[in-house]
Amino acid sequence: MRARPLPLVALAMLCAAAAGCGGASVTGATTDVPPPTVTARPARPQPRPRPRRPVRLTILASGDFLIHSPVWQRAAALGGGDGYDFAPLLRYVRPYVRRADLAICHVETPMTHAPPSGYPVFNAPPALARAIRSTGWDACTTASNHTLDQGQGGIAATLATLDRAGIRHTGSFATPRGPRRTLLLDAGHGVRVALLAYTEMTNGIPAPHPWSVNLASARRIVADARRARRHGADVVLVHLHWGEEYSSRPSAFQRELAGVLTRSPAITAVVGQHAHVVQPIARVRGKPVVFGEGNLISNQTPACCAPGAQDGLLAQLHLVVDRDRPRRTRVRRVTYIPTWVRHPDYAVLPVGDALRARLADAGELRASYARTVGVAGRRAATPVPARLP
Repeated sequence: MRARPLPLVALAMLCAAAAGCGGASVTGATTDVPPPTVTARPARPQPRPRPRRPVRLTILASGDFLIHSPVWQRAAALGGGDGYDFAPLLRYVRPYVRRADLAICHVETPMTHAPPSGYPVFNAPPALARAIRSTGWDACTTASNHTLDQGQGGIAATLATLDRAGIRHTGSFATPRGPRRTLLLDAGHGVRVALLAYTEMTNGIPAPHPWSVNLASARRIVADARRARRHGADVVLVHLHWGEEYSSRPSAFQRELAGVLTRSPAITAVVGQHAHVVQPIARVRGKPVVFGEGNLISNQTPACCAPGAQDGLLAQLHLVVDRDRPRRTRVRRVTYIPTWVRHPDYAVLPVGDALRARLADAGELRASYARTVGVAGRRAATPVPARLP
């Protein structure tokens, strides 16, 4: 027996009792069932997120790893026939590097498995990367006038060597995608630091590809810094290989570029090297510019190059990072550790420590300290005791 269809009124009553028939309406239907009454409760106010406390941290940046032939030959002797050991050359600066929240170095020369070579076309042993890592550096820049000494293959080998050692890097690239990626480094406490790196020159060697190495131009650097901010950077550090060799005075190119970069709200600080001597530390529009950190390690001496060729400094940027109000993030002060390369073992010595421990001739150490402080400024330097041994 077929079921008779429900009258429209009955159907409407069933729909009302069941809170509607899927949104359908019944024209002309009436019902005595009252609509349900819903009393809306006022929404509870959500507590405002508590502001995060500003974070204090220190970024350390050092000068050129310029591996002349006598330097890698010394590392070969220390390796004892089993390769190269650069770590003993860096053991005196290791405590300062490891103490920083984030430590950045500059690899000026390629590192490949081809036979090592020195000036004028460099190639350093890959063992250098292991020493960089064991000393405590977290990342290195690779854009320099010697980046192209071994061609595109040398760039790829250098970056692969750094990757194997667990060292982040930027400035030169193995693929076209490289320049489009922002290097974001974890400085601890949830702070992300973008590291950007560029070179003013390539010694006249044409780049194999437009993307092989970052060349310094104000427009590009500012655009990259803005992109880094969009990607979540709390701090943007610009690293430049620039200036005139053996000149402690910043060049016109350095002064002009520093003036443009420090206008950008996206850029926090600028550090650089290439001159192979120390250059000034200055405030430009309130932002720190470390124009030149000198050599970290090399075979250069006053006999070949300049009186300050054995001098260098470890720059320490002391930041206050406000993650809720990024525009308030600032470098509150800059300090540095003067360094000097001892010959003939190429140990990099913090000058104050070396004077106290009598690790080198006191007269040479005092002269190095005077040169560095005379250029970079006394107020920023780590003090040397008034009475020297």
